[in-house]
Amino acid sequence: MPEVVGRDEFAALIIRTDYDDEPAWRAVAAALHERWGVDGEFEASVHVVDDPVWGGATSEAVIAAVARDEDLSVVFVADGVTMRSPHRALLALDLGAEDEDLDPEYYKELVDSPPPRAFRTVPAGVHDVHANLSIANMDFEEYAHEALADPEGVFRSF
Repeated sequence: MPEVVGRDEFAALIIRTDYDDEPAWRAVAAALHERWGVDGEFEASVHVVDDPVWGGATSEAVIAAVARDEDLSVVFVADGVTMRSPHRALLALDLGAEDEDLDPEYYKELVDSPPPRAFRTVPAGVHDVHANLSIANMDFEEYAHEALADPEGVFRSF
């Protein structure tokens, strides 16, 4: 996969991996660029990678391609599920580094019950997730658990 270049560190990174439904993609892209927050008080800030070379890329390939970006803690993927979902729910992938100096007891807990590394979010949720993870106000696991508590398994912002 090609390296993602020219990304503003404050912009959420969106990578399109499905190219089968152009109208669905246009709906996703439009939703990602809408203002967000409680009365739309925040401008959307996204870096969209829309290049067919990413077509069909797996989650693992996306993570491997963007993992070198130290400022990035999450990447959002517009995949086939996104395009078919009535909510246009993108896949959020955790890029958090594994801590090599973990206490052995805590490490055993992680091995026995690893934290979620992915969840789905509506386009408006992308901004909420990215902003709060960027400033360490919340962690990935909190968002994942909120998504898993939803009947459709999707994080819904505001």
